[in-house]
Amino acid sequence: MRKQELWKGVIAGTAAGLAGTVAMTQFQNLWSKASEKLTNGNQQSSGDSSGQESEDATMKVAGRAAGATRRHLLREEKKKAGTLVHYGFGTGMGTLYGTIVELGPRELQRHDLLSGIGFGSMLFAGADEVARLEQRP
Repeated sequence: MRKQELWKGVIAGTAAGLAGTVAMTQFQNLWSKASEKLTNGNQQSSGDSSGQESEDATMKVAGRAAGATRRHLLREEKKKAGTLVHYGFGTGMGTLYGTIVELGPRELQRHDLLSGIGFGSMLFAGADEVARLEQRP
């Protein structure tokens, strides 16, 4: 029987969640820039110049959280608060995973890398689907 040390799971999960969130953010930034370069010529030729960026899911969550306190956030405030929501969610989910692994059965620790990748992949897919549902009219 192994000794459970919750603090190790919490620290490792928190660090991994933060690192994963940073990596995901950097990848998304690079992907967005590459996508913009590829579609930039098409938008100019089609005359699409709405100039209005849509809110992403984290900005919407930040706006709703502020609305619950009867405060209205300006667009720039939503962007900043959305970043906090994004990093808080990713780090919090890492903390949850580290806690589950530490307190769960030994089988969860046999393949830490694979189980961590699986948890992260399911989390990404699930959160992405929830965000897509929220964006539908």
